[in-house]
Amino acid sequence: MHCRVVTFTGATDIDAGAGFVREKVIPSLRDQKGYRGLSASADRSHGVLGVFTMWDTEAERDASWDALARLRREGLDTVGGAMSVENYELMLQVIGDIEPSPGSCLMMLPFSVAPARVDEHLASFRSQDLPELRAAPGFRAVRFLMNRETGSGITGTSWSDESAMATAAATAESRRAGAAASGVVFGEPSYRKIVAGDIG
Repeated sequence: MHCRVVTFTGATDIDAGAGFVREKVIPSLRDQKGYRGLSASADRSHGVLGVFTMWDTEAERDASWDALARLRREGLDTVGGAMSVENYELMLQVIGDIEPSPGSCLMMLPFSVAPARVDEHLASFRSQDLPELRAAPGFRAVRFLMNRETGSGITGTSWSDESAMATAAATAESRRAGAAASGVVFGEPSYRKIVAGDIG
């Protein structure tokens, strides 16, 4: 499966943006071939709104780009700030016993690895990190996004509340030290709340 991540930074009206996603973006996406779901999340303290969409194939995701141009322009006018777009392969997705929903917390951790070591890093994440994440209190979901060509990726984990997310973030520090020793470079994590969803 493939995905697109649209991020608004310096957002001036996150509530209006979340409403726009629910009322206009989701209905429009449902008309697009290959569309498989959406999750929107926000970090109000830093003016960030992110919209994550899933697609059956890379070709179907890319084919939707022009069809959604008007929505992107309208969305930027509604939310304010600046917009960036990134494309990834969704290499791993695990949903907990309770699915994430609006109000759940989301921790997004960007990282990069040598393109030749993408599969090695995914295997390590699957065998070492995933069991700990699934066993953690408040776990809702994890998604592992990767651009094989550039080696850039994002790990997104969803949690029941801020306390569960904070505990998970502290635990992740020790795991990141081991991954960094094997050549993984991590960016700054983003802590958010889910504000809209169309997955399930």
